[in-house]
Amino acid sequence: MTSPTGTDAAAPEAAGSMSRAGDLFQLLRDGKARTRAELALTTGLARSTVASRIDALIQSGLVGPAGEASSSGGRPPSRFAFNPAARVVLAVDVGATHVNIAVTDLNGSVLTERRLGQDVADGPEAVLDRVVSEGTKLLRRAGRGTEDLAGIGIGLPGPVEHATGMPVKPPIMPGWDGFDVVRHVQRSLPVPVLVDNDVNIMALGEQASYWPEHGNFLFIKVATGIGAGIISSGQLQRGADGTAGDLGHVRVPRGDNVLCRCGNYGCLEALASGPAVAQSLTLQGVTADDGGDVLRLVAEGNLQAIQALRQAGRDLGDVLATVVNLLNPSVIVIGGSLGQAGEHLMAGVREVVYRRSLPLATTHLRIGLSMAGDQAAILGASQMVTQFVLSPAVIEATLQSAG
Repeated sequence: MTSPTGTDAAAPEAAGSMSRAGDLFQLLRDGKARTRAELALTTGLARSTVASRIDALIQSGLVGPAGEASSSGGRPPSRFAFNPAARVVLAVDVGATHVNIAVTDLNGSVLTERRLGQDVADGPEAVLDRVVSEGTKLLRRAGRGTEDLAGIGIGLPGPVEHATGMPVKPPIMPGWDGFDVVRHVQRSLPVPVLVDNDVNIMALGEQASYWPEHGNFLFIKVATGIGAGIISSGQLQRGADGTAGDLGHVRVPRGDNVLCRCGNYGCLEALASGPAVAQSLTLQGVTADDGGDVLRLVAEGNLQAIQALRQAGRDLGDVLATVVNLLNPSVIVIGGSLGQAGEHLMAGVREVVYRRSLPLATTHLRIGLSMAGDQAAILGASQMVTQFVLSPAVIEATLQSAG
């Protein structure tokens, strides 16, 4: 997938590749208004060539007028800019017990959204049919029709083969293994449908919205499970089979006798996830059924809960110290439901990561809490779609089919 071309500074390198309207469009994705003459100067293309490509983009609605430039004599030249309202995206975050659906523009701005109670264990048909039904209602609420839909992005709470959109042996999603999510949704909404696991799209959403200048970025989700979204050199890393970032089943030294639901002993998830911390507190005589109870106890100032959460942070830090040495990110963001406890979990993470990672790897490292919060997955699902549908090849194909 092609990322937006941010500034004119990259233009000299790109000048030789501006052979299509889709390539020229990338210069306009930053939202800056330009005249035909400025685009010709930037790209090295003839003004007539630029004019024909701009005309095609205007007809598609992706580019629109943006006022006039100052005149040096004669009629002021018109400026043009990316029009993010030309199409909309349906962004979907499927969780273990919820479905969050939003309509966004092509810049990822949320136009309307709805959060629903829905158990992913109800099966793919039930969940996805509701997504389609509620998504269509949201489009109408936003004043848009299905003809305005550029694509659909879906995040799922389990491993996904991104190339096909099929879940792969997801532990908390009975009936979803190998299910053709894309085909099922496209029966009702025949547009591009992209599917990925939830932590990958959370990484996309957080990085694009709040850390765009950081191309080496980790998003850590700490909730019922634990996982990482890895962005390296500006690209999301999914691995050979889509399982990159599965930190929850990395062994933690102090967990030798702790059995994980995967069948192994000592997994990070078995010690530091929401259910694991709750179980630890219950064994200490503090009743807690899940991560929500842990957060409530911490908010009430329960010392045992605070200490348990700090230890969960240390366990997470044990794993992240190795990751920092291996990948050398500049930013690590902690999100997910347990991340809402803020500094207590964070203090444990920082304590271990800064002590055990190589000094050079932590010189400029920032570790912080998610700023997107529960919007991260929605923002990322939208970003995943726009990266695809606004890429040069797809723009070019769209313009040719319209012509």
